[in-house]
Amino acid sequence: MHAFDVLGDPIRRRILELLADGELSSGEVTTVIRGEFGISQPAVSQHLRVLRDNGFASVRAQGTRRLYAVEPAPLQEVDLWLERFRGFWEQRLDALATELARGKRERRSGDVPSRNENP
Repeated sequence: MHAFDVLGDPIRRRILELLADGELSSGEVTTVIRGEFGISQPAVSQHLRVLRDNGFASVRAQGTRRLYAVEPAPLQEVDLWLERFRGFWEQRLDALATELARGKRERRSGDVPSRNENP
């Protein structure tokens, strides 16, 4: 399965978001996903399996619990693929950062009229 096929599913993306904050048990993942998407425990397990089988997540046993974690390698491959497209938005983000910095400087210097003042 191609990385974008794996990431194309909103449930799998949400599971990866949860795991990005640290290792979670399958029960913890299931509780959140069932609450947000209303799917069954076996359906959540199937999504976890897809992530695991395609290298996006790893699992380790801790007693009777199964702990899942993000595996960075496939995400790094996606990041490399996206590299050629970054120019489309990086210039805009740089321009936004410049405007935000300009606004902060103006507020500090008191040059910006308040909303209630007429120019």
